[in-house]
Amino acid sequence: MGNQVEKLTHLNYAEVPTSDPNGFDPDDDGPRIGVSYIFSNDDDDEQDDNFDHFPADGRAANHEEKPFDPRDELACAVYYRDECVYERSVGAATHSAESLLNKCRPGDLLEFVATGQYPHWAVYVGDFQVVHLHRAEIKNNFLTEVSQGKKGRIVNGLYRYRALPPEVIARNALDHVGSRDRELYWRNSECFAAWCRFGKREFKIGGEIRIGKQPYRLKLLFSEKKSHVLEFQSLEDVIMEKRRNDQLGKGAVSQELANHLNATQEIREERYVN
Repeated sequence: MGNQVEKLTHLNYAEVPTSDPNGFDPDDDGPRIGVSYIFSNDDDDEQDDNFDHFPADGRAANHEEKPFDPRDELACAVYYRDECVYERSVGAATHSAESLLNKCRPGDLLEFVATGQYPHWAVYVGDFQVVHLHRAEIKNNFLTEVSQGKKGRIVNGLYRYRALPPEVIARNALDHVGSRDRELYWRNSECFAAWCRFGKREFKIGGEIRIGKQPYRLKLLFSEKKSHVLEFQSLEDVIMEKRRNDQLGKGAVSQELANHLNATQEIREERYVN
C-alpha cells in the first residue's frame, strides 16, 4: 500500500518566507520562496456545495453569496524566468450567463467569479455547453447551470501561450468528460481548462520536476508603487497560490502580508535589544 499523505494547505504568510510588499526587503535583495502544493488538492472543489443539485427546471440554484467586487480583485503577473506567461489587470468586465452565451465561441475559456470564492473555469464547447472540472470529475453541463448565478468573463488572453485551434481545444475537453478521481491529471478547474486550450504539460499534476530551483515568480500588484514577489518551482504551485489570493481578495492578502511584516519587525527589534 502506498504512503498516505494528508492534504497540505497554505497556512498563512507568517509561515512563509516573504518580503516587504513594497517590493524589497532590507536584509535581502531578491524575492522569497513561495509555498509548494505538492500534495494539496483543490480549492474550488470545496465551494458550491449544491452544484450537483440543479433544480428540475434547469435553472441554477440561488446561492446567497456576495456579488463579485472588482475593487477587491488583486492584479498579478506570472513570470517564467524573464518571460511573462500570465498577466491579470483589474477592472475586466463580467457578464451574466445569458450575456456570455452571445459572446462565446467554441474553444473559449470562461471564468466565473464571486467574492470570497475560488474562480471556476470552464471550456465552452458550443451548443450552450461547457466542459469543466468540478468535485474531482470532468463534466459537461449547460453554461447557465455552471454559472450558478455568478457573473463570468472570457479569459482567453490571461495566459500568453499560443492557443491550439478551437476544434482541438473543444476535443481536448470533451475527450475527458467522465474522468474522475485517480484518472485526473489536473489539480483544479483552471489547470484543466488552460491545458485544454494550450496543451502544455505544465498545467498537469507533476508536469514539471521540482529540482530545487525556483524558475517561476508571482508578482502581486497592490498599487503602482506597492508589489510583492514570491518564487515557485512549478506553474502548478503558482496557480494554487494565485487562486488562493483570488479567493481571499486584495484587502485580505494585503492585511495578511502587513501582519507578517509587523511580526517580523518586532522579532528583529527584540533580537537587537537582547
